[in-house]
Amino acid sequence: MIRRVDLRGRVAAGEVLDLQAVHELVPRALLDVEAALDVVRPICLDVRHRGLEAIKEYGEKFDHVRVEDLRVPAEALKTALEELDPAVRSAFEESIRRVREVSEDERGADVVSEPAPGGRVTQRLVPVQRVGLYVPGGRAPLASSVVMNVVPAQVAGVQSLAVASPPQKDFGGLPHPTVLAVCAMLGIEEVYAMGGSQAIAGFAYGFEGCRKVNLITGPGNIYVVAAKRFVQSEVGIDSEAGPTEIAVLADDTADAAHVAADLISQAEHDPMAASVLVTPSEALATAVEAELPKQVAKTKHRERVEEALGGQQSAVVLVDDLDQGTAVVDAYAAEHLEIQTVDAEERAALISNAGAIFVGGWSPVSLGDYCAGSNHVLPTAGCACHSSGLSVRSFLKAVHVINYSRQALAEVAQHVVNLAHAEDLPGHAAAVTARFPEAPAATSEPANG
Repeated sequence: MIRRVDLRGRVAAGEVLDLQAVHELVPRALLDVEAALDVVRPICLDVRHRGLEAIKEYGEKFDHVRVEDLRVPAEALKTALEELDPAVRSAFEESIRRVREVSEDERGADVVSEPAPGGRVTQRLVPVQRVGLYVPGGRAPLASSVVMNVVPAQVAGVQSLAVASPPQKDFGGLPHPTVLAVCAMLGIEEVYAMGGSQAIAGFAYGFEGCRKVNLITGPGNIYVVAAKRFVQSEVGIDSEAGPTEIAVLADDTADAAHVAADLISQAEHDPMAASVLVTPSEALATAVEAELPKQVAKTKHRERVEEALGGQQSAVVLVDDLDQGTAVVDAYAAEHLEIQTVDAEERAALISNAGAIFVGGWSPVSLGDYCAGSNHVLPTAGCACHSSGLSVRSFLKAVHVINYSRQALAEVAQHVVNLAHAEDLPGHAAAVTARFPEAPAATSEPANG
């Protein structure tokens, strides 16, 4: 059901298990965004030129339902919330509370520095003005993504928020009612029944009844990812999130049933999802391999899970020891990294590259997906080595505000003049000397003669 990759003895034999080697030995699912770009480019350009009508036509083609008014009526949002199962509503309320608390702690404040008397530089954290939030609606209606996108944006202070989610044939062309209910819970009134690359283009370029946005966030399929890449010249994006992935670093203190359940939890997202166990314990590896078929047989999405676990992107990786295992998962840079070892907290502190780290046997990824307070929109495909997950800071811009007095400028003026001449930019120097006509003219010459 899941392949083995044995890395034991390789380092002793002289091999170097660096980032490149790990990516070759533990490959991910093939995700050809460039090929998908060829598909979405004409769609995005068509939406740019024809706007609303183009979005409607592509919605009918890809979602198999014709939607005449993309804007979800306020009454539909209200009804969805009224009809939401009370237990589910309570769960979402707790999720919202926790994500909001973490986001408020992360928000940060303006920072004021005074590099010289009378010279002040303030870094202001300014919210993006308008954001388009994408919520998938394919294999699963990810209403939890509404929470993960909207709450940090609200805490950041974004004033204009619009949500897009694909129209559902079973619900009369509206997005899934749970998605609508959570939007209503959060006070989001601008919701559109549109999905795929046409929704991303609609947000990027604007269309009749919907102003263009400054930033687009939220996960989606490969065509959504490709569309986000295509429109980056128009708007900002959070990331190019690919298929979900989990890596579990575990030793013989881990519970094989728990590890197997965690691997399956991510595999049920997508046939291209990656589930990787890294362990120095052959006994644990064997126990997990035996446990997987038992649990998969009982899961609802068995076919999808089996395809994901059997793909090249999933594996049980045997290593010499936990130190080597730590190096492997750090190089792998998983979206979700679980550490189930006797020294889990200490191991977690050694990791630099992961979208989110789940420490110990009682912190499964599912907790982070819903109710840990953390965000589940995370970098995939190894991008955790340079990117962060979605957070309140994703919706903030840092702006430096420089405020110098006459005396503070005078004290540093000659340095500015000298550096300007060193770069052969005398106009830069003149912008300073013009303010001090009583001072002798600078005689510095450009560094190159």
